Amino acid sequence: MDIVWIILGAVCLLLGLGGCFLPALPGPPLAYVGMWLLHITDRVQFTVTQLVIWAILVIVVQVLDYFTPLIGTKYGGGSKWGDRGCIVGTVIGMFVFPPWGVILGPLVGAIVGELLGGKLTHEAFKAGLGAFLGFLLGVVIKVSLCAYFIYVFVAALV
Repeated sequence: MDIVWIILGAVCLLLGLGGCFLPALPGPPLAYVGMWLLHITDRVQFTVTQLVIWAILVIVVQVLDYFTPLIGTKYGGGSKWGDRGCIVGTVIGMFVFPPWGVILGPLVGAIVGELLGGKLTHEAFKAGLGAFLGFLLGVVIKVSLCAYFIYVFVAALV
């Protein structure tokens, strides 16, 4: 039965890594489930401390994933209009135009928000670029955590 759990855990880890790029899959939480599936086998046992720290990391990364585009908008010179546009663009992009909408939604939303707020075009594009870079930072953080989980998973089995 351990082989089944290990295979399911590996599948969850790979789906988790894919979920870092695809909006339909929650990447780090899926990867964490993969770690739990390995933990329930007789072959590998993680400590409670490891499992709790990993759970906290997953929660922090998931929360950061929603805020990094907003932070990028702020550093790009955006205003509340850009923040709101970034949020609206992310939500609309996620549900209306997946998968590209999740990538371009924060960018377009921040630009449109800033334009509606009365900013000049070049200022609005700067804020939109900040939102896009914030989104990319979120992806890098998620991929890093999932890659770490994959490393620990493989190292525990070897």
